[in-house]
Amino acid sequence: MRLSVFINIKYQCSNPGCSSSIIVPEPSLRNCQFTCLADAQCRTFTFDENSNQCELFSDIPSQYGNLLAQAGVTTMTTIDDRQLIDCASGNLLWNTTGITVLNSSQLISAAGIYVDLNNTLYVADVNNHVIWKLLSNAVNATIVAGTYQTSGTSSTQLNWPQDVYTDRHGNVYVSDWYNHRVQKYQNGSTIGKTIAGITNTRGSALNQLNLPLMFTFDSTDTYMYIVDHDNERIIRFPTNSTSGVSGTIIAGGNGPNNTNTSLNSPFGVHYLPSVSTDLFITNNDGHSVIRWTPGAPSGVFVAGTPNVPGSTSTLLYGPVGIKIDSYLNMYVVDRGNNRIQMFCANSQIGITIAGGSSGNGPQQFNQPYGIAFDAKMNMYIGDNQNARVQKFLKL
Repeated sequence: MRLSVFINIKYQCSNPGCSSSIIVPEPSLRNCQFTCLADAQCRTFTFDENSNQCELFSDIPSQYGNLLAQAGVTTMTTIDDRQLIDCASGNLLWNTTGITVLNSSQLISAAGIYVDLNNTLYVADVNNHVIWKLLSNAVNATIVAGTYQTSGTSSTQLNWPQDVYTDRHGNVYVSDWYNHRVQKYQNGSTIGKTIAGITNTRGSALNQLNLPLMFTFDSTDTYMYIVDHDNERIIRFPTNSTSGVSGTIIAGGNGPNNTNTSLNSPFGVHYLPSVSTDLFITNNDGHSVIRWTPGAPSGVFVAGTPNVPGSTSTLLYGPVGIKIDSYLNMYVVDRGNNRIQMFCANSQIGITIAGGSSGNGPQQFNQPYGIAFDAKMNMYIGDNQNARVQKFLKL
């Protein structure tokens, strides 16, 4: 076993399906750690030094709950190396036949997608200029942001939305591509508030965005990390910021290049601080994935060969969406090859887990875009040109 450590962070189990915890008194963090490691079911624990309370969970924070700031509390998450072996041996599998959960009867072009802890699906529909919400096991989706088939710059409109995210409070965030901003919709409101960028004003200043694409958030929803596409950078903003507030460049910003100090048409980004302090970024024109510690002057290429498109197991062709799991396995939407590639932790050899040819069949994609997983690790793909979202069941 290995442990990821979070100082002054408490784990809160917030999914109705997660297991109840076990609370035991322990005199020290070290004792709490050994108690967890000795329990075959323990995956996460928190130790409160104020009360000497050790709380054990059989759940993973990234799938079942949240990490919240709390002084005097330490949280650790165990990572089972056997899962890494299963990935490398080919035992980590999904059904390769997709199930359509949202289709062209409502969608025009599925882009970024997100699945919350209640298995509610959110989809950015680029050409309809809206965000769809589909409840678990529902058939029809409803619009939660944007004005259907009407683009614009007002607080109730979007213009080619690219990505969507919901936090634990139910606030909805949208990257608004042609309006060069990120919108936040609070408490079920359909009136958006600009929290990054300046509406309809593209630029490279720290308070501006230039065609924002996908984004990712930290475990406490304090910061968002935005792919600022035409500025070739990842820029960080607080989720409580307002229009015109300056962000912080976290990666890139040195023009489009295929060196480890630059980004080349960045597209997708994922951050999972429970297992890694690094961002994982797809370079769409660079045909690569780079791993970058926020604020560092350079990153490390972890998939694909920079500036070399291809369809072999070690090459990518225009990668877009990306996710990593709790074991540092990486999932890349390889759009030009119409496939989903899984890279086991510390491996640069991709395994095709879905797709591989262009078409509209249940085993095919046509320019896939976004990727998301639910609590059971079922996989959802925004199949952009097929105007659908496909679900692939975890085996």
